[in-house]
Amino acid sequence: MVGIKDVARRAGVSIGTVSNVVNRPHIVSAATRSRVLSVIEELGYVRDESARQLRAGHSRIMALLVLDLGNPFFVDVARGAEQAAQDAGLSVITCNSGQRVDREASYLSLLAEQRVRGLLLSPVDTSGAALETFRRSAIPYVFVDRKVPADEASSVSVDDIAGGELAGRHLVETGHRDIAFVNGPKILTQCRDREQGLRTALEGSGADLRVIETAELDVVSGRDAGARLLGMSPRPTAVFCANDLLALGVLQAMVGAGVRVPHEMAIVGYDDIEFAGAAAVPLTSVRQPAQRLGQTAAELLIAETTDPENRPAHRSVVFKPELVVRDSSQSRR
Repeated sequence: MVGIKDVARRAGVSIGTVSNVVNRPHIVSAATRSRVLSVIEELGYVRDESARQLRAGHSRIMALLVLDLGNPFFVDVARGAEQAAQDAGLSVITCNSGQRVDREASYLSLLAEQRVRGLLLSPVDTSGAALETFRRSAIPYVFVDRKVPADEASSVSVDDIAGGELAGRHLVETGHRDIAFVNGPKILTQCRDREQGLRTALEGSGADLRVIETAELDVVSGRDAGARLLGMSPRPTAVFCANDLLALGVLQAMVGAGVRVPHEMAIVGYDDIEFAGAAAVPLTSVRQPAQRLGQTAAELLIAETTDPENRPAHRSVVFKPELVVRDSSQSRR
């Protein structure tokens, strides 16, 4: 491999000058900088980041470990995190647990070995067992899309109980009394909280609630849930889904079976991903500020890793959700 000594020798400058061109180009004259950059391109020199990390004692790479990169919600979270990292001169690597505890544990172990600067984590295993080994590495971490006590770690989340209440009140106020909830894996705090909020909204309304549980939070699981809804007798008049991918799957099942949405089946999702408003029947959804979640979480992590000797106190930031009403739910009155 071409090393920094090779570049310095060919450019006729010191190793320190090459280092400055790569790391602090503003302090090098334009002529020298141009000559060194030409040699770097000619030789194909690539900086040894691992060696730089050893000298500096910390990495410039943060990690983001999310539940499902197939969900556009987490893509938007990643965009927010990347923006905050770039503003701070850092980079983000994104990992996908696929909602699997074993894969999450494997990534946590790998990231600890790689000594990343810090971790943004949307956890599958809410018991914290998978985090035990990672905690011993003393690498700071911030929870994303999950609230935890501030004495444990910083966290950035949305009030999912309030989000479930928004969806439930909307359906009750539009005249529905036979409501279904398509939920995801109960191991996920978000799913439990959204169901809790829905149940709170239905208290005293006289509405009946039927719950369908799915193993995944994806469109395929939503279609399967839609098939189960179609087989119910009597059929619910409305369904609230734990995320938009489930809701889009239910919508596909209804449209495929000739069930008119919202006249025969109202549908409400959660997250308000970009595809929600672009669906065949634009989807009513509870909006989460995904990019702000990622950006805020990254900013908290950067603050905790900039000066390890004087880390700020952990913070718990909770955003309020918003109901976005579209054509998939309308008044029955």
